[in-house]
Amino acid sequence: MEIESTAAALQIAVGRLVRRLRQTHVPGELTLAEASVLSRLDREGATTPGELANLDRVKPQAMGATLQALEQRDLVSRAPDPGDGRRVLMAVTDEGRRLLTDRRSLKTQAIAEAIGRLTEDERAHIAEAAHLLDRLAEEL
Repeated sequence: MEIESTAAALQIAVGRLVRRLRQTHVPGELTLAEASVLSRLDREGATTPGELANLDRVKPQAMGATLQALEQRDLVSRAPDPGDGRRVLMAVTDEGRRLLTDRRSLKTQAIAEAIGRLTEDERAHIAEAAHLLDRLAEEL
């Protein structure tokens, strides 16, 4: 299969997967942007709003709105950067970690159930594809 047709097929498949995952969104749950920021802070630790915007490849204003929504729900906290008092660091709160864990559990459970309906060979391919998709995301 040539690269362009693979790219087109991948875009369609990933788009369908994302839409299906979004369909499970319950009002009051995290948006995809909020979940991305919360997950990054949980994995990588406290960082500045500007760095979060760069890492998620969004405008600082969009990141500011996301962080404000998370702060209003007490899912992230803001503190002065000890190394540079002019900057602030954002960090996930205990409540944010709890919500993130609950959310991961529900989404992961739904995906795991769907993967469980695949053949053993298909499950092996999905495991490899997950790794490759992560690498691909880093290349974009």
